[in-house]
Amino acid sequence: MDFVIPTEDDMMTIAQKLAPLFQQGDIVALYGTLGVGKTTFVRALVHTLLGKKVEVPSPTFTLLQTYDTPAYPLYHFDFYRLKSPEEAYEIGIEDAFGSGLSLIEWPDKLGSILPKKHISITIEITPQGRLMHVEGLK
Repeated sequence: MDFVIPTEDDMMTIAQKLAPLFQQGDIVALYGTLGVGKTTFVRALVHTLLGKKVEVPSPTFTLLQTYDTPAYPLYHFDFYRLKSPEEAYEIGIEDAFGSGLSLIEWPDKLGSILPKKHISITIEITPQGRLMHVEGLK
């Protein structure tokens, strides 16, 4: 499914619409260039799943931020600075995959660690704004 997202408010609306479709155990790989809106999407998704606004910093330097939603833990990974896929094991990626919803920015840095069965969200900039392409969501 594809979404044209002209504004940041529209990004939040899309996140609100998609949020109920995610389930515990889902792994969401967020693809797109630097500054395309991956963290903005995650921020809106976290606010929706928590039912309130909280600070949602980019985990570029910490690699991981966690949130406790009413239904399951939510893990927000940012692997921009990952030097090798094996580093992901050090922060507990395997536990996250089994216990909550995992949102992964820069999933290409994981190599073969990224499970074949995952939801793929690609965001790109177009003349109309952002274009989001979602694959694998039930």
